[in-house]
Amino acid sequence: MIGLISATAAGAAARDRLVAAWPARTRVYDGPVGEAVRRAFAECEQLVCFLATGAVVRVVAPLLGDKTSDPGVVCVDEAGRFAVSLVGGHGGGANELAREVGELLGAEPVVTTATDAVGLPGLDTLGFPVEGDVAGVSRALLDGEAVVLDAEVSWPLPPLPVAAEGRYAIRLTDRLVEPGEREVVLRPPSLVVGVGASRNAPVEEVLGLVRGALRDAGLSAKSVAELATVDAKADEPGIVEAAARLGVPLVTYSAGELATVEVPNPSDAPLAAVGTPSVAEAAALVGGGELLVPKRKSAARPAMATCAVVRRPARGRLAVVGLGPGARDLLTPRAKDELRRASVLVGLDQYVDQIRDLLRPGTRVLESGLGAEEERARTAVAEARRGHAVALIGSGDAGVYAMASPALAEASDDIDVVGVPGVTAALAAGAILGAPLGHDHVSISLSDLHTPWEVIERRVRAAAEADIVVTFYNPRSRGRDWQLPKALAILAGHREPTTPVGVVRNASRADESSRLTTLTGLDPATVDMMTVVTVGNTATREIAGRMVTPRGYRWQEESE
Repeated sequence: MIGLISATAAGAAARDRLVAAWPARTRVYDGPVGEAVRRAFAECEQLVCFLATGAVVRVVAPLLGDKTSDPGVVCVDEAGRFAVSLVGGHGGGANELAREVGELLGAEPVVTTATDAVGLPGLDTLGFPVEGDVAGVSRALLDGEAVVLDAEVSWPLPPLPVAAEGRYAIRLTDRLVEPGEREVVLRPPSLVVGVGASRNAPVEEVLGLVRGALRDAGLSAKSVAELATVDAKADEPGIVEAAARLGVPLVTYSAGELATVEVPNPSDAPLAAVGTPSVAEAAALVGGGELLVPKRKSAARPAMATCAVVRRPARGRLAVVGLGPGARDLLTPRAKDELRRASVLVGLDQYVDQIRDLLRPGTRVLESGLGAEEERARTAVAEARRGHAVALIGSGDAGVYAMASPALAEASDDIDVVGVPGVTAALAAGAILGAPLGHDHVSISLSDLHTPWEVIERRVRAAAEADIVVTFYNPRSRGRDWQLPKALAILAGHREPTTPVGVVRNASRADESSRLTTLTGLDPATVDMMTVVTVGNTATREIAGRMVTPRGYRWQEESE
């Protein structure tokens, strides 16, 4: 919950905008300001104070305890110009909250946390349990000192500027080790513990078995991602409570699913009880991985619990990101987040140049030239399979004549794939022209490098006969100069010579140009590969210099 405190009418007005935007996330604290801040500090995870930072500092200073548990505090000035992350930038989420508040109120977020200021991910914000010299290693990263990444477990990480040798180290491990001097240990969620239990098995027996198995194998309980068992034990109190105490989810599988998993130690007892020859080992191995601790029974007599531990394979992450038509303000916030999250960026060299300044230090960039689309797709998928967080970029929307389809054709279910939509060239050009896509429309690429011309021609003819607005991508190049005249001729067989045609080159970029012409007035020689050509249907009109296709066909009916 976010506590909101204000003292003036201007502050209350800004406060109410947050309430309207986040009704389920916010709570207003009225009354004397000092008392309101103190109550919110005790009751909420975060605070937004529409007060001077000095006043808030004086009130919260005696309340501060530990940065891992204190709420995040953001201050917004009287004029609503700045949203200042004051306390709990990382642990309390104040840095991100300042950005959210700034976006809603039109205020500038002020974040002074050193790592955030220079674009480095905070070691305590990676979503992993962290131990050791966080401050020292973070300072080394900020100062440009050599920091070594010792990844004993392959796991997706954001970009970090690491070196082969150095005095400082980041160790990524699920082993039960203590951090060394000048070292940070990150615990990835790499372990799955399969659990079986007799009815009414005590939680102490289940939990003691799990902790003992991990300890004896030299594994950290902080790297346990989940407890897993059979559906029949989903409500078994000892298992449910053990998962709760470990702070991990309980995942269940049907007996049929578990029966198909090959295990080293099957048994007749669980087969008779729940319908599968293995519960602990099978539940841990469902997603694959390395069996580190085979089935193990609790020490009680009779033993009422079993467990097994598996190190699951790291799932790399592939984000296919649409960069939009080129203008920075048409690059979506989600796309920016994915670019900053990726430790590996794959893309066409000219697209990489567009967003290079957004990449975090340490991002590995794999760029190539025109014509290497399939190679880039294979490279991106291969890097994700190695356990990296990868961003594969394309212009416009990555799913429209871009990189999503070749990448997903290469990918399988061994990696996580995220699609990030972008503003397409057709949409950017349409906004410049007016509203040419107001009714049914289709996009057709005239490039026959991957599609036979006979197929393209059939599609153009179908669009012409169906009276659909057509946007032509890849309309003309030096080696393909006859396809656009042919396509226009097909449309001319079904539409009037005066049908509006919009031509936009480099939509949204610094050298953008656009013009309206007609079906017979368009000179194909003025069109190139950086151009989008939109041909209206029989209802499209030019109105006040804009190309407009009505949502219905009333205009056409009135003109008949």
